[in-house]
Amino acid sequence: MTQYDARSMTAPLRRVLVRPPQAADAARWQEYGWRAEPDFARAAAEHKALRELLEAAGAEIVVAEGEAANPDAIYTYDPLLVGAEGAVLLRPGKDGRLGEPDALLADLARAGVPVAARIEAPGTVDGGDTLWLDERTLLAGRGYRTNGAGVEQLAAAFPDAEVLSYDLPHWNGRGEVMHLMSLISPLDEDLALVYPRLAPVRLLELLAERGIETVEVPDEEFETMGPNVLALGPRKALALEGNNETRRRMEAAGVEVVTYKGDEISRKGDGGPTCLTRPILRA
Repeated sequence: MTQYDARSMTAPLRRVLVRPPQAADAARWQEYGWRAEPDFARAAAEHKALRELLEAAGAEIVVAEGEAANPDAIYTYDPLLVGAEGAVLLRPGKDGRLGEPDALLADLARAGVPVAARIEAPGTVDGGDTLWLDERTLLAGRGYRTNGAGVEQLAAAFPDAEVLSYDLPHWNGRGEVMHLMSLISPLDEDLALVYPRLAPVRLLELLAERGIETVEVPDEEFETMGPNVLALGPRKALALEGNNETRRRMEAAGVEVVTYKGDEISRKGDGGPTCLTRPILRA
């Protein structure tokens, strides 16, 4: 059985890369645009509890060292993608994160994941702007963190996939990240969690064309990362505590929802459960 291939967002999660908080990270919270200084001990405890939830769901946890003294490095979804040929190293659109892909090389080697390709300048791609609709359809958000050159290189890195790009809204500008996955999280092959008021029209049309039903996130839970959930498997989701109406709506659609506490690792850095995890294998 292969040890890597995550060209699905909802197949059972078998292996996942995470990078726990490190003591040196917190000192640079303002430089990286965090909302407040994280408490290292509490952040470490939250991340440990998150890993335990992932293990309980059946996933092997691959713990990375990653880049030191970088609070954003805990958000392992952004620096790479993993397909059938191995990892594609991305090129984040935030200057402070440019070192993250190469910093994961040793971690990937230990996990037995080869590097298949990388995004080169002037291209930029944040992982949060990418999601697999199915193993042959890769969606990409075109915004302040992912540019046209990066989308073209994604298509070259995954020649067997159709790469479809969507313009993202300006929202609050360059300083506040707006990823494609700020607006949509797949829950099953035929179900997705969506914040439709900001979602691209062409994306909503594609979901309808593919027969994918949607669960709508309410306005009051958009900015608290209501749309950001991680599928642990079909109709089984890991979500940040506190978005109670979004949880109720997912459960009404037949989704089993598990929650984690993320006051330090999520709310202060604006990174939900998808951001904190990089699936290596789904099967």
